[in-house]
Amino acid sequence: MDAALSANAYLSTLVASLGLALVFGGLVRLASMLFPVERDRRILEIDDLLPQTQCGQCGHPGCRPYAEAIADGQAINRCPPGGQATIDALALLLKVTAPNLDPEHGLESSHIRVAFIREDECIGCTKCILACPVDAIVGAAKLMHTVIVDECTGCDLCVEPCPVDCIDMVPLARPSHDWRGPPAALLAQLIGSDRDPVQRQQEVL
Repeated sequence: MDAALSANAYLSTLVASLGLALVFGGLVRLASMLFPVERDRRILEIDDLLPQTQCGQCGHPGCRPYAEAIADGQAINRCPPGGQATIDALALLLKVTAPNLDPEHGLESSHIRVAFIREDECIGCTKCILACPVDAIVGAAKLMHTVIVDECTGCDLCVEPCPVDCIDMVPLARPSHDWRGPPAALLAQLIGSDRDPVQRQQEVL
């Protein structure tokens, strides 16, 4: 009799434990389904306000990673290409006070700049093509390269890799706060840094 009671008590405890585990597991699963959706929506909203230069001046490899960091609480004033207009828009979205641009990450320019390749000096090394995060440079190995001005975001990431220093950053007449690159959803399909480096190397050879 005592053995039967002990067995019943053990089974009751086991069933109760399993039931609690299922309940708590369901709650955790529900939370994981609900909260990331809200976070992802906020990231998209933030990313849509960023200038999509993919320049890295904010300390992140692109605008989307910076949007994720902002959604997690990072400062909103680290984007020189977007300038104060972008900071104000982010502050309005997040319902916070708009700070001034953090000078440690750069200064706001009154003009957007684009890359210009002095084509007669280009040796066709493809290093600038590989460095461009938005595929705004066209060319092939050992052949002249050129910049698609309408695609260039002015990040200047192509300048340093050039072994013959034939790339200049030249200003455009449009103020930077009036400039908006392609929509974030479209640009996400174009950003070369999201692609396999080996694939990119094969494409330019």
